[in-house]
Amino acid sequence: MRAPRTFLASIFCLALASPGVAQDATLITGARIFDGVSEDLIEGQDVLVEDGLISAIGADLDAPEGATVLDAGGRFLMPGFADMHSHLMFQMPFGLAFSSDREYWAYVASVTAEQYLMQGFTTVRDVGGNSFSLKLAIDQGILVGPRVYPSGPMISQSSGHSDHRTDANAPGSLEFDPSVPMKYFHAAIADGREEVLRTVREVLRRRASQIKISVGGGTGSYADPLDTMQYTDDEIRAAVEAAEDWNTYVTAHVYNSDGIIRALENGVKSIEHGNLMSEEAMRLMMEKDAWLSPQVIVYTFHPAGYNDEQKARHDEAFDGIDQMFTMAKELGFENIVFGTDVITSPAMLARANEEFVLRTEWFDNIEILRQATSKSAELLALSGPRNPYPGTLGVIAEGAHADILLIDGNPLEDMSVMTEYEERFDLIMKGGEIFKNAL
Repeated sequence: MRAPRTFLASIFCLALASPGVAQDATLITGARIFDGVSEDLIEGQDVLVEDGLISAIGADLDAPEGATVLDAGGRFLMPGFADMHSHLMFQMPFGLAFSSDREYWAYVASVTAEQYLMQGFTTVRDVGGNSFSLKLAIDQGILVGPRVYPSGPMISQSSGHSDHRTDANAPGSLEFDPSVPMKYFHAAIADGREEVLRTVREVLRRRASQIKISVGGGTGSYADPLDTMQYTDDEIRAAVEAAEDWNTYVTAHVYNSDGIIRALENGVKSIEHGNLMSEEAMRLMMEKDAWLSPQVIVYTFHPAGYNDEQKARHDEAFDGIDQMFTMAKELGFENIVFGTDVITSPAMLARANEEFVLRTEWFDNIEILRQATSKSAELLALSGPRNPYPGTLGVIAEGAHADILLIDGNPLEDMSVMTEYEERFDLIMKGGEIFKNAL
């Protein structure tokens, strides 16, 4: 088990070792291996981890001098999960969030990050929130958490999904009166091509791995029904051009078909949610080789602080999931990744692994495991040189990052084992470093 580390000890260690790089080798024997792709488990093979990477897979490997040897005892070995729609900074009720200072947001997020890792999520794509410093602290070993692919603030137009101003705020035409998330750079409003360009460039300056914009209404925001269109072609194109100039991509929040089509036609590579899309929109996604980042669990509860209008929109989004997933199966659309979008509720975050079970209504277990590992890694790779963790993720293969779980149970046969992470996740390794060892 990873020993607790004091703040001063962490800072001292930073001067001695490269951040996030494990110093010792680990040899794992006796596991049944899911490589992130194949339904056929690999048996009779050992996995050797050195310098944070999987250095060898083979029968009867020799352990290097000083290596830790772990006997998996027939447990299920697989890559760590990726949550492709997370919000590390938003795990508190809206009322508390809107009345708290920056430091409180940060303290809550530090607990959130560790919770994700202890549930098996070795990687998250943060798609809305000022998680840049949190990521840095995790990478340096000051805090415990997953790999973070930060988008920074979600960017929308005035009255869009990032506009959390209420009727008490002054109109933007009179004075700049930002909401609390805007003040803390968890959300951003940009209107017109020039503002969009400037805002995207500011986010890239903070080392975002991808850009998140909103091109349609949302359930949790204050003033934008799900049918609304947000951002003109030129504004979307401005965000895409700025991102592409930095060799990365744009992902877009949107539920309705018109917004999806507009986003895709202007260069967006990934759609967040998409619950209300038509067959035309999905076929265009397939034509453009775009990615769908959907979620189920977030629609099974009403986030704390939602009013009646927000609850109605939330329920409307939930009602669209079956049609979306059924259509994806019928059309053979496979560019689908795994995510949860849990916000405002630490209790629900602790249940985020139920997403695995909920998806079994539409997908085979192997499809879901791929969505949470190798498929998600394909989308993460679109960040190109802005990828904060160059190399291979989401698979058990020589040369891949050593993000490894050992599970007492077989999720290919029974997906419910994913919800019993405290009892059944006996090993959690990220980058070759062991954060939980209950063997």
